[in-house]
Amino acid sequence: MRLRDRVDQDDDRDSEPDIIDGVGAEAGHVIRTTFGGRNGQSKQTVSYIAEHVVGTGSFGVVFQAKCRETGEIVAIKKVLQDKRYKNRELQIMQMLDHPNIVALKHCFFSTTDKEELYLNLVLEFVPETVNRIARNYSRINQRMPLIYVKLYTYQICRALAYIHNCIGICHRDIKPQNLLVNPHTHQLKLCDFGSAKVLVKGEPNVSYICSRYYRAPELIFGATEYTTAIDIWSTGCVMAELLLGQVVHC
Repeated sequence: MRLRDRVDQDDDRDSEPDIIDGVGAEAGHVIRTTFGGRNGQSKQTVSYIAEHVVGTGSFGVVFQAKCRETGEIVAIKKVLQDKRYKNRELQIMQMLDHPNIVALKHCFFSTTDKEELYLNLVLEFVPETVNRIARNYSRINQRMPLIYVKLYTYQICRALAYIHNCIGICHRDIKPQNLLVNPHTHQLKLCDFGSAKVLVKGEPNVSYICSRYYRAPELIFGATEYTTAIDIWSTGCVMAELLLGQVVHC
């Protein structure tokens, strides 16, 4: 299956995708994308080789890929664009720039033979998650060292302070799976802004948001007007989980 070119005309990171022989997530498939060419910049073509899938969900798939030209490892998040739902992720990712938030390198759109539209986000690759690290400690019947719990919690709070106060965004899906970690430096990066939204006072929001064990009480009771405090509740649940070595059942 060949994916045809489709360019996002409103994106200043102009890109013309050409994904060859398949939907692009299978190992060995080559993804060629051209970006730049605006404001006097020269166009640049980059080729990525898909290596393996690192995550799947209702949103689509995330796979690890390698840049042919530089050897850099990246993560490519491929999201089906459903017209029935608003997808704010690209717009939000383009607003973010913080050491504790995964960086967007560039993006492109692609379509299948069935005219399905996909957004492809090329992101920096961070190899571990807080979820996997916590599970590794549980597997050997140990608790995560307190210094790591403090370090991870502090970095989550840094990321939230930035998106809440500087950008005005509520993440709405804080959980260990969305907290990436470099195992060598223990730098944490918040990822997956697929549920994120700028909250406007007086404007209703969906209450069925955030993952099960990390949902704030107001969400459980069906509130449609809430604040960024729901992210703080989720962070507390994550911290408690790391301290106790198990999910907190509220």
